[in-house]
Amino acid sequence: MGKIYSVVAIILAGVIVSCSSQKNTFSATTETVSVGKVPHIHNDYFGSYDLEDEIFGTKTIVTVTANERKMVTNSLPNHKTGQFPNKGNPNTIAAQNKTYTFPLSPKYIGEPTWVREPGIALNGVKFEPGTAEVVVCDTGESYRVEAFQDLISLGLDFNHAHVQPTGAYHYHGAPTSVIEDFDTGEDLVHVGFAKDGFPIYFSKTNAYKPSYKLLVGEREGEDCTYTNPMNSIDVSVADKHDGTYTSDFEYVEGVGDLDECNGITINGNYMYMVTTDFPYVSRCLMGEMTEEEHQGPPRGQQPVGQGKRPSATQIVKQMDVNNDEKLSKEEVKGPLLEQFDQVDSDKDGFITKEELESADKDDKQGPGNRKRPVNQN
Repeated sequence: MGKIYSVVAIILAGVIVSCSSQKNTFSATTETVSVGKVPHIHNDYFGSYDLEDEIFGTKTIVTVTANERKMVTNSLPNHKTGQFPNKGNPNTIAAQNKTYTFPLSPKYIGEPTWVREPGIALNGVKFEPGTAEVVVCDTGESYRVEAFQDLISLGLDFNHAHVQPTGAYHYHGAPTSVIEDFDTGEDLVHVGFAKDGFPIYFSKTNAYKPSYKLLVGEREGEDCTYTNPMNSIDVSVADKHDGTYTSDFEYVEGVGDLDECNGITINGNYMYMVTTDFPYVSRCLMGEMTEEEHQGPPRGQQPVGQGKRPSATQIVKQMDVNNDEKLSKEEVKGPLLEQFDQVDSDKDGFITKEELESADKDDKQGPGNRKRPVNQN
């Protein structure tokens, strides 16, 4: 497979967050949760409630009106956490000033809306299953690193949570202390609300399975690097899809019990499940959403470059410093520079989008017709 494409290094979106490098480490914590000022004296968190804890500093006030559920919170967890900062996470937990509103009568539309923060736990701490960590390859691919993997140590605690540079503590998977604290003895534990208004549950018996599976085959990409503000490491991605990256997984309808957004209808009520397998926490929502909550790619698509090589148009746009819609040897980088003369079919000293597309087409036609090494999807 030819390697002519090189992408300008991707600036990591958002802040660098840190997550544990332990794959599928979901287990019940043995920590004892101490509740301070206001213990949980009722089991119904669908109504108004105050959750204040003098020990941990939690202050979450939920008010239910005729049309909405309003949560005002400092987003401090009402339970023990791991030690922060730690080796994988240099950040310190700090109070936030957040107000969330959820529709009281959510509307199911059945079309996924991709979101970064799908919901909020009952204690005011947000769920954010994805990460900002990306492995970038000189051959054009980029791979979003999952929270639960063995590639990099990112400092998750026993609640499958960690801290962002803003001080925001958040859950990437099953919030073990929340599950213990809000357990009423039933299999399904109510742990939060999604931003479209539907509730979020956890099944203690793992009764509901996600409908995602690992892709078959191997990833593509050479000369790949993971970089954060503290260091940079070389990474080999050319391996089988093992769950290290988000793009290792695909949704297969019916392979499990849950839909694309990790949701299910039980006794006529739609709800989301936090699971011990990917996607752990929903990456999309099936209810009606406001425009400001739309935070991801359309259904069935990955972010541009995620696990894929860029198109000829993207290559030209990214490398064309002087905006003349063609690339000189001074502008190109990586493997494309090494094979510049082969791709420059008219030998005018420039590579155009058409020449890149022609080279790609020749490569896909097979070795017998290949004029030069190029990208192969």
